[in-house]
Amino acid sequence: MIDSAPPGDPFPNHKSADIRPSAVLFACRMNVIRSPMAAAITRHLFPNQIYTRSAGVRPGALDPFVQIVMEEAGIDISKHVPRSFEELEDTNFDLVVTLAPEAHHKALELTRTNAMEVEYWPTLDPSLATGSRSQILDAYRGLRDELTMRIKKRFDWQPRGSD
Repeated sequence: MIDSAPPGDPFPNHKSADIRPSAVLFACRMNVIRSPMAAAITRHLFPNQIYTRSAGVRPGALDPFVQIVMEEAGIDISKHVPRSFEELEDTNFDLVVTLAPEAHHKALELTRTNAMEVEYWPTLDPSLATGSRSQILDAYRGLRDELTMRIKKRFDWQPRGSD
């Protein structure tokens, strides 16, 4: 059951129980923009704390704008290899966060054979942005920043050195 969100809560699907799962899969349509960004951000914020992977309904081609905006945040994503759900070596996750409708349906299929929670975080696909290179990069930056904020809130991130 999902707890009721306080008025004005930007993340109404946030659960109060199980704030920090030990294994998370982020999933999107082609595993080239949203899910690899979310996985890289999670690994960066929670090093050696949360086992994190990403997958797509089908693998796609690498998106160069992702690498640019992640490097701006100090996160190297250059070694990412797009994978589909079927290519995952491990499907034992506590939580699957889906970032696209197609991925959400695929993740729900996993719950038939695996005990896991699935949360849907609707996110815009920045590859649909139009305009100048700067405007397109701004769309990718917006996604990066939105994912960072959601991940920090959902997994109760605390700056290093604070207890």
